[in-house]
Amino acid sequence: MAPYHIRKYQESDHKWVLDLFSRGMEEHIPTTFYHMLMLPRSLLLLLGVPLALLLVCDSWLLAVVCCFTLLLCLWMLARYPWRQYVVKCLRTDMADITKSYLSVCGSGFWVAECRGQVVGMVGALSVKAPPLGKKQLEIFHLSVALEHRGEGIAKALVRTVLQFARDQGYSEVVLETSDLQHGALALYQRMGFQKTGQYFMTIFWRLVSIYTVKLTYTLPSAQ
Repeated sequence: MAPYHIRKYQESDHKWVLDLFSRGMEEHIPTTFYHMLMLPRSLLLLLGVPLALLLVCDSWLLAVVCCFTLLLCLWMLARYPWRQYVVKCLRTDMADITKSYLSVCGSGFWVAECRGQVVGMVGALSVKAPPLGKKQLEIFHLSVALEHRGEGIAKALVRTVLQFARDQGYSEVVLETSDLQHGALALYQRMGFQKTGQYFMTIFWRLVSIYTVKLTYTLPSAQ
């Protein structure tokens, strides 16, 4: 296991962080595609339309082409929301990380460095309108390079945020993730985060039955 250390983000990290973020989001595309493929309505479409063409036109070639076309459309649909999310973030908070995170009181952004390369990252922003009587810090963009998974980097980054939250006097650390991100959900729950709700972020996510899951970590001093 290669040694790594957690430190605050620096401007020289920007290219590494953006690449890590983009690659991390693209990793969700195959999982989303498989989930959409297994939906009953998708299976009905993939089987029904080619079969109907076969019966009407008596052409196996047309049926096969139709099936591959539908699969391609499904892949493009699975890719679309993740690509759009990347584009949105690159235009907003990820465009200037120093301004978005390090210049905001009670917020921060950290990277995990290994052999001179950024292999992990996480951001945290103070929640502007928390529930009455609570002070919340929200986690964003936790990501670890694929080749460095299983080395405890994600856990170390989350612990860094939790310690920062304690030092800053927060009562809760919150985050949102999708129910497709099984590894992330398991990690957070092992670390003490509790599921506090779920909802469909957009009409698209409702149509494909993918929830956004809300998780909360209550800091011991606030219990």
